[in-house]
Amino acid sequence: MSAMNDSLDETRSLGEKAAIFRGAKGSGNILGSAFIPLRLPLQPPNSAVSTLFKGNRKSREVDETQMGHVPNPFPELLPSAVSLVSECLLPWTKNSATQVIKVYSEDNTSRAVEVPSDITARDICQLFILKNHCIDDHSWTLFEQIPHLSIERTIEDHESVMEVQSGWGMDSHCCLYFRKNYAKYEFFKKPLDFFPEHMVSVSSETNGIMNHSQLIQTFLSSSSCPEIHGFLHAKEHGRKSWKKFYFVLRRSGLYFSNKGTSKEPRHLQFIAEFSDSDVYTLLSAKKVYGAPTDYGFCVKASKLNSARDLKLLCADDEQTRTCWVTAMRLFKYGMQLYQNFVQPYQKQKSSPMRSISENSLVAMDFSGHKSRVIENPSEALSVAVEEGLSWRRKSCHRLSSHGSPSTSQSSMSSIAIHVAQPWFHSKLSRDEAQKLITQQGLIDGVFLVRDSQSNPRTFVLSLCHTQKIKHFQIVPVDDNGELFYSLDDGHTRFTDLLQLVEFYQLNRGILPCKLKHHCARITL
Repeated sequence: MSAMNDSLDETRSLGEKAAIFRGAKGSGNILGSAFIPLRLPLQPPNSAVSTLFKGNRKSREVDETQMGHVPNPFPELLPSAVSLVSECLLPWTKNSATQVIKVYSEDNTSRAVEVPSDITARDICQLFILKNHCIDDHSWTLFEQIPHLSIERTIEDHESVMEVQSGWGMDSHCCLYFRKNYAKYEFFKKPLDFFPEHMVSVSSETNGIMNHSQLIQTFLSSSSCPEIHGFLHAKEHGRKSWKKFYFVLRRSGLYFSNKGTSKEPRHLQFIAEFSDSDVYTLLSAKKVYGAPTDYGFCVKASKLNSARDLKLLCADDEQTRTCWVTAMRLFKYGMQLYQNFVQPYQKQKSSPMRSISENSLVAMDFSGHKSRVIENPSEALSVAVEEGLSWRRKSCHRLSSHGSPSTSQSSMSSIAIHVAQPWFHSKLSRDEAQKLITQQGLIDGVFLVRDSQSNPRTFVLSLCHTQKIKHFQIVPVDDNGELFYSLDDGHTRFTDLLQLVEFYQLNRGILPCKLKHHCARITL
């Protein structure tokens, strides 16, 4: 009887410990490894627990057929022992609070991570920023891509990723992509670039055409009624042909006119509304859907994944498509988009990234017998510049010493320096460069540098300006055996590509705009 009481006390203490650690993070694995043997004297795991166990921890599989049935000697004392062990002592088998998602990068590498079921797109971006040691410039974005429909869209920062995935079909093979999108909130900074004056008007109560400085406010306010209008190509339902119509986008939805450019209610035909729909861009509008241009987009209901359910549209140019897509996002989410835009900056103000030790950094001079603090800002700047040049000279010397005797020091250093830069993409074709820049945002200053395919000795700077991508050849210039690089036929020369990029990040020079955002691809 005494042994029975001792066993009862020990069982209760285990139950109390399990209850304490039921919600504790980081303690479950330790507790589980300590009490896994408790599974054997109780009874085999039920089929649901076994399935989760095999799916999440293949290295720890338990074969029920080999274990056999072991009766519980004290069923009246531990009526819920199996659930206690499975839910508390083996936390990786719990699937109610967490789920595993798979995220791809632009080079199609992927990573599977276990995340809470209520995680948002911004949370996932922050997770991968930390895991990959990326610089958080608020441009990293999560994309939803549906390959069998050849469409994709930006998942807004506040959206629940699990809700997005719940709308996928079983055989749709939809993907999540993690990459930069510099244009995600650019319309808050430069609305003129996104909303051409001839496409935007407001209700008669606000006296016609609005000032663009107040345009965003009209989208965010529920009392005002902005309107986007213009011609679009539309694919007629059940037909392969496309036809041009005059479209009108209002807060109540998207309409087209069946009589020219008439906006009378009797001539406007309803197409879609956005409370339960999202706007996607077509990845291959001409090839897949036979569109007249490559600037296609569509409206898709959240729970429908068939091509016949898409409202297919096509613009004549990128600026027109960007205007329609951006306006649809604003109509759907309104003020929530603005909150997403300002939230990272508010966090920076409340909790600055710089630590106490970083705030107390001072310039030091260690050239003499004793170190001293450099108090003169001009002297500190000149010392920093000299150290940078010294580092570059040492790097060039070290790299050239490992090269062949026929390789000059300047050419060897120029090759080594730019290859390691995030803006250099080596053997990238013209079409691939345009696709990469388009994916990461068609705003002024997005750029990359690549090898020239037509001339192996030269390089190409690909730059976005006014939503168009332009390509500039970087030509090597030989001056008395010394190699330089130039964009303007040798008038402005640079010792390497790094120096060239740094110069045009500060000066426009012959370029249409400064280099501002580099295209970066990471491997997950």
